[in-house]
Amino acid sequence: MPQEKMIPKRILNQLLSALSAGVVPRTGAPYIAIGRNEEIEALLESMQRVAEGGAFVRFLIGRYGSGKSFLIQLLRGYAMERGFLTADCDLSTDQRRLCGGNGAGLATYRELLRNLASKASPDGGALPVVLSRHYASILSRLAENGILPESDAFIPAFRKEVFSTFAALEGGVGGFDFARVLSAYYMAIAEENEERKSACLKWLRGEFSNKTEAKAELGFRVSGIVDDENWYDYIKLWAIFARHIGYTGLIVYIDECIILYKIVNRVARENNYEKILTIFNDTLQGRAEGLGVIFGGTPQFLEDTRRGLFSYEALRSRLADSRFADTGYTTLSSPVIRLRRLSDNELYALLSRLSKLHAMQRGEEELLSEKELQEFLSFSLSRAGASELLTPREMIRDFMTLLQILSENENASFEELLHAKASQPKADLDEEDTGLSLSDFSL
Repeated sequence: MPQEKMIPKRILNQLLSALSAGVVPRTGAPYIAIGRNEEIEALLESMQRVAEGGAFVRFLIGRYGSGKSFLIQLLRGYAMERGFLTADCDLSTDQRRLCGGNGAGLATYRELLRNLASKASPDGGALPVVLSRHYASILSRLAENGILPESDAFIPAFRKEVFSTFAALEGGVGGFDFARVLSAYYMAIAEENEERKSACLKWLRGEFSNKTEAKAELGFRVSGIVDDENWYDYIKLWAIFARHIGYTGLIVYIDECIILYKIVNRVARENNYEKILTIFNDTLQGRAEGLGVIFGGTPQFLEDTRRGLFSYEALRSRLADSRFADTGYTTLSSPVIRLRRLSDNELYALLSRLSKLHAMQRGEEELLSEKELQEFLSFSLSRAGASELLTPREMIRDFMTLLQILSENENASFEELLHAKASQPKADLDEEDTGLSLSDFSL
């Protein structure tokens, strides 16, 4: 973990505010990273394959609140530190899926491009920054040869450099249009044509509704636009482009895949699973370069033989555990990584770290002793089923609420709050914990 004294105040506030609300923090995740070392090492090893020009797909599987989304945000940071571009999105019921007749797949592409991030722009929105960085590198190469922007030879030399740079992209599906629009974007910067520059970004982000509209704004004809059917082909082109301009590759994170499991229409659901199969085959059969894709989902999303990935035979045969999975030994080399429950020692270390961070934010001494931290953990683990089902999210939220009450109320005591909590009736199981409602069952 980075030293606590080095945490910027802004990041510390965002981190603790997110944790208190039960939300996964987009910044500051390494400061509370406890456990998961084996999972992280396995995923970093997969990233190394991308760095060497390969590709991978992984499925992070765990219950709600088990740490999938947190691990994804943690891996985003590790990837950017290693020179990758990253893009992430959460699927949603009414907007973003992998495919759909109402533009749901295109909405996912747009969200990924909106959240494109690099080490220089870790919070997203990095597309203009990435392109400007590459544009500056082209200017530097020309300047080394004595060709400056104010010289008459600049535009012809710049055009030649740009076109040769993007020639490698033309071989992929949609690659010719992709390379042409990128070239037009660079030329628009050189010629200070803001309208053309804006139109090119709009095409790259998948914001045109048809080719006629694209031609009118771009000023030249394109054979296609990014749409529901081909958006993944453009993700593969972005991965090639990333490596071509000096990045290590592109890592894509798609979370909340339980949304696909909840699609009622079987054909629509299987169309989305077909897209996952395409990604799986492309990354493992050498048809993608410099691309890593990580899906986050629940056990139901993976294992349910009626509506999950295992209901789609082509995916079940690729993702199901082998006959040696029950031998007592574990391996993280398969595409599926199941998140285990953190050990009691890891949970205690997490509470201790949160206590220190809370004290740092408040500028005061820690509110709880080691004995009280142990007592809180024992209380949390004493609930029925907690030994197997307790998730970091619910424990963190309870603990942060406890610290806030103690900090803001002088008369409150740890023992009083703990006993008051223990006397409350156990809440009913949240329907979302299973991803099912009563209407999903037939008698």
